[in-house]
Amino acid sequence: MKLNLGCGFNKPNGFVHVDMFKECQPDVVHNLENFPYPFEESSVDEILFNHSLEHIGQQSSVFLKIMQEIYRICHDEALIQINVPHPRHDNFISDPTHVRAITPMTLQLFDLELNKHWQQMRAANSPFAIYLGVNFKLLSTNISVEQTYIDQLNQNKITNEELKVLISERNNVATEYRFTLKVIKNGKP
Repeated sequence: MKLNLGCGFNKPNGFVHVDMFKECQPDVVHNLENFPYPFEESSVDEILFNHSLEHIGQQSSVFLKIMQEIYRICHDEALIQINVPHPRHDNFISDPTHVRAITPMTLQLFDLELNKHWQQMRAANSPFAIYLGVNFKLLSTNISVEQTYIDQLNQNKITNEELKVLISERNNVATEYRFTLKVIKNGKP
């Protein structure tokens, strides 16, 4: 089963569409901040959060429970696609319903291997994979960039390295993050 969580009116083919608003006519009406989700353990092959994860889990405890719940319903090696606005773009800043920035580091806090490495280093990073009994591997991070900067890059006015600096230092350069996570259960049901 493939789930599109927080689908709104965006409903790609092949997914079971889930949203709390019946007005968007999802297949399943469910508030993603209410637990448990109405899906069996290890029953999901793929999850899509397309500009929805940044809208839920304002309270840390709720966000952590969301991560536990998607881990529970996914089978080993299930893929999770997360598309979110870049936190330094007006698209993120301007929407009052955006409650949490999602960054690569946010997602790496749920990687068991990294958590164990951080423990050995005595790093201050929160080892949520250990605390919550979850394990998500960040497979890819892609950043969408405003066309102005793509044009500058293509015209050799800036280098890739300069673009990376601009993304980290300026607002409204990067528009979106696109992440792919893999669920690692190592034989767990």
